[in-house]
Amino acid sequence: MIPIRDKNPSKTFPYVTIGIIVVNAFLFLVELSLEIKLDGFLMEYGVIPRKVISNFQAGNFTFVQTFFPFFSSLFLHGGVVHLVGNMLYLWIFGDNIEDKLGHFKYLCFYVLCGVIASLVHVLLNKNSAIPCIGASGAIAGVLGAYMITFPHARIVTIIPILFLWQIIELPAMVVLGFWFILQFFFGAASITSSVSGGGVAWWAHIGGFISGIFIFYALRVVHVGKKRISKYRLL
Repeated sequence: MIPIRDKNPSKTFPYVTIGIIVVNAFLFLVELSLEIKLDGFLMEYGVIPRKVISNFQAGNFTFVQTFFPFFSSLFLHGGVVHLVGNMLYLWIFGDNIEDKLGHFKYLCFYVLCGVIASLVHVLLNKNSAIPCIGASGAIAGVLGAYMITFPHARIVTIIPILFLWQIIELPAMVVLGFWFILQFFFGAASITSSVSGGGVAWWAHIGGFISGIFIFYALRVVHVGKKRISKYRLL
């Protein structure tokens, strides 16, 4: 099930969403230019669970070594398919959430969801020495927010059936609900798997999706509360 666009136009221009896509694409070109130095670059700016845990245990809370990778890793990718897949989802669903939250709040929302997603990955993979990179956790937060805000929005989706590719419209609740179930299924399978190594950070996706729902709801409640207060004269 591959979404290709939604039928849910936004009212404002998605400056932040486009900006994030441009930054991700630019940094991917930087990655390609590094060639043999790329591994060292990703070890420095990706989130490495074992490194994070050891720094905390040793009390070594340096910003660059411990905290900065939680931000920098959100803009790095492991290949063309990884980048294009993430940016496609962001392009389809990000503009509407940016429209709802406003540009600055949306940027904060995006980064916070990504950081929380990485923290979930660290907590469930404490001994991993493999750098975790990608925007998937942050984008998962966008998907969670979209699902609860526009559950009935029509999503034009490709469904591969054997050698046939069917293009149909489905409600966002179905498309994104199915996406979340897949993440949870593979995440649960990864816990019991004895295979170690690189791959997909399924629980980062789950953590990002769930945090996106709660953070978006909290931001909307605060926004509505401010509107109500503005109607009254305060003493």
